Amino acid sequence: MLLSVKGITVHYGEAIALESVSLEIVEGSCVTVIGANGAGKSTLIQTISGLVPITQGEIWFLDKRIDGMAAHELVKLGIAQVPEGRRLFPDLTVLENLKLGSSVRNDRAGITQDLEEVLERFPILRERRNQKAGTLSGGEQQMLAIGRGLMARPKLLLMDEPSLGLSPLLVSELIPLIRSINERGISIMLAEQNVSLAFGASSRGYLLQLGKVIIEGNVDDLQKSEIVKRAYLGGLSSYRAKRSSRK
Repeated sequence: MLLSVKGITVHYGEAIALESVSLEIVEGSCVTVIGANGAGKSTLIQTISGLVPITQGEIWFLDKRIDGMAAHELVKLGIAQVPEGRRLFPDLTVLENLKLGSSVRNDRAGITQDLEEVLERFPILRERRNQKAGTLSGGEQQMLAIGRGLMARPKLLLMDEPSLGLSPLLVSELIPLIRSINERGISIMLAEQNVSLAFGASSRGYLLQLGKVIIEGNVDDLQKSEIVKRAYLGGLSSYRAKRSSRK
């Protein structure tokens, strides 16, 4: 098992943000966590990343218990995050932002190789490499945020609401992008409230409501759930079309 979250509870002061949440990610898989705003998706990502402490439970990564470890140590172990809202350094160039993603590494040849792969994957970033990140479009900034995450050479890439602020066309383009990253051997945990994107890119999912996992399973089973249908799948036809295109 690549990642195992075992019954974690997280508090913000006296308020419970996550309550007895458990999930598993098998190496090589893409797993989604869906839920509305305030469900606890970002808190879960931040907790796995070592940015928010747990008050109960355990988190294991590659057979090593990691809850309580510092965030930069988790990056060294192979966990990288593409944060909600991109969180770029707007006054630094595209190239400088990408290089920051490799700041915990010291393998210069590998960093150079990964940088070239990122620029090949996102040709627009090569064109904009000397441009300040804050001047990029929303879609270009999301590419840069993903590229920065890949520069850490992660085993597990945590993606927090990558569809946020993007047009429907750009959101649809994220599906093949996420799949291609996963097919490259990088496991992905995708936190999303856009279910069309989440189910189109992932094979297994968890539904989070008010800090609790209420449903889990493969996406084909989840889309049959009455709870998921009522709350999230107004457009089942578009979802089914995306799933059919994968077969």
